[in-house]
Amino acid sequence: MKILVTGGLGFIGSHTVVELQNEGYEAVIIDNLSNSSEEVLKGIHAITGKMPIFEKLDLRDKASVQSFFKKYSDVAGVIHFAASKAVNESVENPLLYYENNINALVYILQELQQKDEANFIFSSSCTVYGQAEKMPITEEAPTQKALSPYGATKQMGEDIITDVTKVTNINAILLRYFNPVGAHPSAEIGELPIGVPQNLLPYITQTGIGLRKELSVYGDDYPTPDGTCIRDYIHVVDLAKAHVVALQRLIDKKNTAKVEIFNLGTGTGSSVLEVINTFEKVSGQKLPYKIVGRREGDITSAYANTDKANEILGWKAKSTLADSLESAWKWEQKIRK
Repeated sequence: MKILVTGGLGFIGSHTVVELQNEGYEAVIIDNLSNSSEEVLKGIHAITGKMPIFEKLDLRDKASVQSFFKKYSDVAGVIHFAASKAVNESVENPLLYYENNINALVYILQELQQKDEANFIFSSSCTVYGQAEKMPITEEAPTQKALSPYGATKQMGEDIITDVTKVTNINAILLRYFNPVGAHPSAEIGELPIGVPQNLLPYITQTGIGLRKELSVYGDDYPTPDGTCIRDYIHVVDLAKAHVVALQRLIDKKNTAKVEIFNLGTGTGSSVLEVINTFEKVSGQKLPYKIVGRREGDITSAYANTDKANEILGWKAKSTLADSLESAWKWEQKIRK
């Protein structure tokens, strides 16, 4: 059974391709290599013993998307990761985010709506909740006005999918991730941002290995126990497994609505300083960091209530923060060799 994974050479996409292939699916990857590398294919092959199909394609090109679906008319499901994903970059370059994250989604859905049946998994985000009033955050929490164009594209994406499923044969699951971290335990694949990392973890590991001079901690005056922002850090392999479970639910027609929504996290919030301290323990490295001003678009706290995913999907995050940091450090050491 062929499954299309857009952005399949990216961080979460590549780990999901591994889990799909481990479960016997045939993965077809679309990626434009804007924030990834073809080298990732070798890592996927090393772990699974199978080379996925790869099509280099920019999903903003409608004609290319149409050609792809003509060629691969037997795709049984789509897991859609392809998107720009840095909050602060989206504030600086909003049109890039609206073009990349919205146009690509629309062009894919236009092709899927022509099928008799289509299964669609959307890579959404806890950013849709904005600064939620209650912790932990449940799926029933109201979505707030987005604090960044990135968050806005995730909210719009969810709205577009919900509208389209009402009038087509597309069934969808929206997965709202908290903060994906870590790397595959084999250290064959992991997070490898092009240029300066926009996320905390690769910046920590790159600082630990000496590639960056020091880590900037954006604000220590938040209303949290140590003054730094709190997030729910989920191991990328746990996250990837959830996508396969969600896809199987649609294929088996076990969904109870045209669109279902699940939070994916650990249910535990960790502050930036807690993450730094845990990294120092697992790596044995002292991490140089400095406190700087707050960053636009950042919220104070976000961690998940995962009861719905635990009970309905039968999925639960298994790895600890220490496990995630240890695997990320192992990956960083390997790639710098």
